[in-house]
Amino acid sequence: MGFLELRSMLLEGDTIQTAIADNLNFWQSLTNDYWDMVNDPSTWVAVVNVAIRVILIFLFSRIAKVILYRLIDHFANPKSSKLYKLRSRRVQTVGKLLKNAASYVLNFIVILLILGEFHIQLAPLLAGAGVIGLAIGFGAQSLVKDIISGFFIILEDHFSVGDVIETGKFKGTVEMIGLRSTRLKSWTGEVFIIPNGSIIDVTNYSVNESLAVVDISIAATQQLDEAMDRIRGTLLKFEDLNLIGTPELLGVQTLTASDVVLRITAVCRPNTQALLSRRLYAELKKGLEAAGDPRYAPALERTGG
Repeated sequence: MGFLELRSMLLEGDTIQTAIADNLNFWQSLTNDYWDMVNDPSTWVAVVNVAIRVILIFLFSRIAKVILYRLIDHFANPKSSKLYKLRSRRVQTVGKLLKNAASYVLNFIVILLILGEFHIQLAPLLAGAGVIGLAIGFGAQSLVKDIISGFFIILEDHFSVGDVIETGKFKGTVEMIGLRSTRLKSWTGEVFIIPNGSIIDVTNYSVNESLAVVDISIAATQQLDEAMDRIRGTLLKFEDLNLIGTPELLGVQTLTASDVVLRITAVCRPNTQALLSRRLYAELKKGLEAAGDPRYAPALERTGG
């Protein structure tokens, strides 16, 4: 082994020892700095101050949430809706939506305030969130369409929770209106979840008064005026909680060699025409039986037994 080789080996060994010593000094210095910071009373004062401010942020956010919820509940109260001449079900729907929106906004503000207490720069986070939101908006156009459609459904009062509507092939009672989807429940129990963006044409059965239409046939050989008088007498006695006014006998609807079909209409509460029609049919049957109509009287009475 030559002198130069020995010299290079010694230099490499000194370099390694120097690097090891530098690393040890760095970690020792870092440990000492953290230890001094832990033992420094001002550090704990700062930690306590931050913790107190975070707790205060939570407390004030909860108080603000309670106050906002009470204001929304006061606005959604049925008495308030009558005072401002608003539909109570629409007000309740908007109230739920406002509560959700208020909760999201308050939670977002709380997160930003807490991050600010830890001296985290918010501007880059907000800028990054804006870029991510823009990317998501391009990739989720159907979701954006659903949210925008849901907003205008609620704003323009197309329908409210509790209304009976029909859209496309779905018909049922509205159970929930969200910004993304609407939930319907049919009268047989099925539940339909419909994206708001796919709701194009809507028929609302709960806005205006309904019209029950009842057709009843009598024999063509019967005296028409007498049969109509019997039916009018039954209609005058007919009572129902859903009925508005007295049912009206319009007259002859169709005529054949064997039958005369008479049409009756009754104005009733929204979406109660099916129930009212069934009750009206039953009462007409009983009234015609009592009058001895040969078509509706029991068989024993017709045969004289």
